[in-house]
Amino acid sequence: MSAVSQPRPSSAFITVDPDRNGKQVGFIMIPHSPHDDAWGVTRVPVAVIKNGDGPTVVLEGGNHGDEYEGPITICDMIRDLDPGRIQGRLILMPANNVHAVVAGQRTSPVDGLNFNRTFPGDPRGTITQQIAAYVADHIYPLADAFIDLHSGGSSLDIIPSAIIEPTTDPELHRRNIAAVQAFDAPMTVVISNLGEPRTATAAACRSGLVTVGSEMGGGGTVSLEALEVCRRGVYNVLAHLGVLPSDNIMPRRNDGQLFELPGTAAYVFATADGIFEPFHPNGTAVRAGEPAGRIHCTWDPTRAPETLHYAADGILYGRRQPGRVRPGNCCLVVAAPYRGALS
Repeated sequence: MSAVSQPRPSSAFITVDPDRNGKQVGFIMIPHSPHDDAWGVTRVPVAVIKNGDGPTVVLEGGNHGDEYEGPITICDMIRDLDPGRIQGRLILMPANNVHAVVAGQRTSPVDGLNFNRTFPGDPRGTITQQIAAYVADHIYPLADAFIDLHSGGSSLDIIPSAIIEPTTDPELHRRNIAAVQAFDAPMTVVISNLGEPRTATAAACRSGLVTVGSEMGGGGTVSLEALEVCRRGVYNVLAHLGVLPSDNIMPRRNDGQLFELPGTAAYVFATADGIFEPFHPNGTAVRAGEPAGRIHCTWDPTRAPETLHYAADGILYGRRQPGRVRPGNCCLVVAAPYRGALS
């Protein structure tokens, strides 16, 4: 379990008892006083399933509100999982960025913030910052492990994959790799978000939690393939961690090869305003300097399309889903074989 530090003062409260055995479903309640509700609250759904002694695992979905496979998987577990099947405790949070989840968009319509760029949050800040602060101050200290379920959302279609969050702690790094490989997704990728420290997984690693991420398809829809990968993967990790019996581990499908996003060269960004035409499907082997796609300005046919190029060798890992682009939009993402240490 992570080291406990004194939580920052907060007006939030919870309607379930994390220490009680059995299954409880309730809310984290954060006082919220917008124009039309003087003494209301924002309700962040949370369930606790506890039985006996064992690890505590937090499962997060709805970090972004347009990513669907993780929340579906977590809600199924809340309804279907018998407490008697587990040894330990699950804290299940299917819609953490709840206002964005209801709106079906990446960022919160209340304050415009990206929940995954707010950690460790601020218990006296905007509503998104307060939710992040409650997770960081009150949920992480209860936990031994954290599973963060993402997809490409509305803007990217990503090969279903399990994600390793880098950490400077060698032992935690080793345990993270083992847990992520247990997920057994079609790809396993190390993603640092270009060193971004404000993500939920970066904060979980700083708290000493074994941390597993995922990217499950995307494109603003529910992928049946990715949903099946997500369900299998979550149960595999829970068995790996000892919360479920080992006979819940499914036969291995992945060959165990690790990939990474090779820094800024992994990304192909739009350079013009227009419509993006990709040249390759996900999973294609590509090379640096090779043409990657074109941007068309269809409202000015006298302008020739602008060609984009890959900056790294590897596998095409993700493609932008909407055709319409502006300068700076991420159009393509390349994953390369991992060159870091495995332990």
